[in-house]
Amino acid sequence: MKISPVVTIFGSSRIDENYPEYQKAVLVGRMLADAGFVICNGGYGGIMEASARGAKEAGGKTIGIITDEFPSKPNRWVDEVQTTKTWRERLFALIETGDAFVLFNGGTGTLVELFVAWEMINKKMIQKPLIVFGAAMRSLVSRLKKERYVVSTPCLKIAKTVQEVLDHLYEAF
Repeated sequence: MKISPVVTIFGSSRIDENYPEYQKAVLVGRMLADAGFVICNGGYGGIMEASARGAKEAGGKTIGIITDEFPSKPNRWVDEVQTTKTWRERLFALIETGDAFVLFNGGTGTLVELFVAWEMINKKMIQKPLIVFGAAMRSLVSRLKKERYVVSTPCLKIAKTVQEVLDHLYEAF
């Protein structure tokens, strides 16, 4: 039996269908599912909901990793719910479950996800593609990569389009 690679999607929980970023996440989820990837995310709203929705609309599989520390319920597009006791356990479960990561725009939680995954890659604790897709996050990462004290790795990719996200994933797998 062939096992499909899992792509963990990180991004803001604070957007809804009216935001262009939501629609981009639906498209990414749909295209990744069409390409045979499983979508994993934090299981709640915003980018998490949108990417799971796109995957489900394409007939794909979704995993949502939630925590007992948040009172929210998983979104309706999640097939498999995994529950952790703490936010920290959830963060590392998201990183461990993904074979690759796609990063949309987000707040401080998304920044934590970016920097923890990036540092784990830099320390060779994991070797997984980290694709930065959100415009604000692309700008931040591009700026940081210019600093001599910031380690950049070939695993860290920048994508401006959904097709570039797919191209980086095809290259990795």
